Amino acid sequence: MPNTVRPGAFTSRRAPGSRRSGAGLSVDQRGLRNRWGLVLMITLLVLVVGRLAVLQGVDGAAYANAAEQDRLRTYPIAALRGAVLDRDGNPFAYTVEASRVVADPTVVAHPARTARALTTLLGVPEPELTEKLSRDDRYVVLAAQVSPETTDAIDELGLPGISFEDDPVRLYPAGTVGGQVIGFVGRDGAGLAGIEQTFEDELAGTNGHRRVEVGSGGNPIPSGIDESTPATDGDTVQLTLDQDLQYVTEQRLGKACQDGATTRASAVVLDVHTGHVVAMGSCPGYDPGNYSKTDPNLLGNPVVSDVFEPGSVMKAVTLSAALEEGVAKPDTVLSVNGHIEAGDRVVTDAHDHAPVNWTVTGILAKSSNVGTIMLAREVGDEKLEHYLRAFGLGSTTDIELPGESAGILQKSADWTASRAANVPIGQGVSVTTLQMASIYQAIANDGVRIEPRIVESVTAPGGKVTDAPAPKSTRVISQATADQMAYMLEAVVGPGGTAPLGQIEGFRVAGKTGTAQRANPACNCYAGGGYVTTFVGFAPADDPQYVVAVDLERPTSDAEGGQVAAPVFADIMRYALTADGVVPSGTPRPDFVLSGTP
Repeated sequence: MPNTVRPGAFTSRRAPGSRRSGAGLSVDQRGLRNRWGLVLMITLLVLVVGRLAVLQGVDGAAYANAAEQDRLRTYPIAALRGAVLDRDGNPFAYTVEASRVVADPTVVAHPARTARALTTLLGVPEPELTEKLSRDDRYVVLAAQVSPETTDAIDELGLPGISFEDDPVRLYPAGTVGGQVIGFVGRDGAGLAGIEQTFEDELAGTNGHRRVEVGSGGNPIPSGIDESTPATDGDTVQLTLDQDLQYVTEQRLGKACQDGATTRASAVVLDVHTGHVVAMGSCPGYDPGNYSKTDPNLLGNPVVSDVFEPGSVMKAVTLSAALEEGVAKPDTVLSVNGHIEAGDRVVTDAHDHAPVNWTVTGILAKSSNVGTIMLAREVGDEKLEHYLRAFGLGSTTDIELPGESAGILQKSADWTASRAANVPIGQGVSVTTLQMASIYQAIANDGVRIEPRIVESVTAPGGKVTDAPAPKSTRVISQATADQMAYMLEAVVGPGGTAPLGQIEGFRVAGKTGTAQRANPACNCYAGGGYVTTFVGFAPADDPQYVVAVDLERPTSDAEGGQVAAPVFADIMRYALTADGVVPSGTPRPDFVLSGTP
């Protein structure tokens, strides 16, 4: 029987309640939904491809540059600070190359192993290095001022994360010699005192920089970026100081400070004809290389900053004024009593005495206070002030050193009767050691004062030499007056004068002693303050070459300048003359007339 197909034989069977997918949607609706899905997928694909195109094409250079910049490191190239030399080219200060060893702990893979490799080379304990290399930091300093030989040895180890920065070392080979003049530099390498401070701009130079590309270990990539702007080293400053004479001067001052009574001693040596400072020092001094271990109160330069009442060395100004104004001549005779009234006070000579007929030369040789006051009154207060200021008192010399004091000089209009008597004899007026020396330089230089200078020239790294500007010169007194003063000052060191200990074998010497009361800080008065003893002079008296000024602060002694300061002067002057090859003229010392008949 043939097969037959019954109606409904191929009808699908569904569970009750089930619904065929797409039921209720027309063919057009289903097609629309598919098309929107395709559009969405294509849109997303276009956005992704577009963004990739932007990143790789438009922004690719910027991102590559940012990545490159992240690998670049910029390191300063330190300029070598210029040297400070004496007049013969001997160094007082210079700088040598050195490095600071630093690390980036984030790229140091084995801190303990790296510390073990560096401890001997750096001289730093291994535990300390390990601790630094283990920090959660990008920069630590392992050691400072490391020599080039050591950094070369470290570099050969190829340690990841270890690098070097310039860290030059300032050296002071002369030690304490000239220390107060040269000054010192701070931790940042900037000058903080002396020539180092005054010539900071010239000595410092200009730093450069190096920009290098580094790898993951922090080390430069051999084929990477390496660009440098070189540093410009500092200028060399040449001084007028003679290092050998400076040494002798400081040694002699040190000896004076060991006598049990002298707490401070200062001296300065000037070239008569140029005003150049050939030596300048004080006791106690300091070593610029160890300034941090020195009492801060000793880090100045007393020769230019400390003031004191000079005493009778100031009589040279008073008598110069008297001669220049025609009030007296060297052989003018005055009847000098042992005391004189000055307002509400009485001023005496060193020892009161009956009237003595002294010449003006004798008044200076015997250091008579009364005779000097008599001559000052003939000159007049206003005229005397004029000469004091012309010789440089009351104003700075503008020497190339920081902290210079102008001293203290009141206007004559404000002088009381007692002050008008004290100023001519060196009390009631304060000076620096340098000012004191400058007075005698003018007398020794035929009456022409040359402002003292301590810098001779500045030399650029390329070799260009710039000489220091010529110092200002001023005629203070006539040559005739200067010659007369030289004669009278020589009498001070001659027979009957107050300073026979200032004599130098084979040379004629002119100078003046001073013994002034020292102010007592405890009571702001003179009582118990002791004395400042001084001696200033020049030699040879018949052809002056050098001026030496010495002052000693002696709070517990009443010794006079001729006893303690004159020998210091003689020792320093003797060396200056012989070292410079100065030959004695052989002319005999004149006969000095110290007394006579009015």
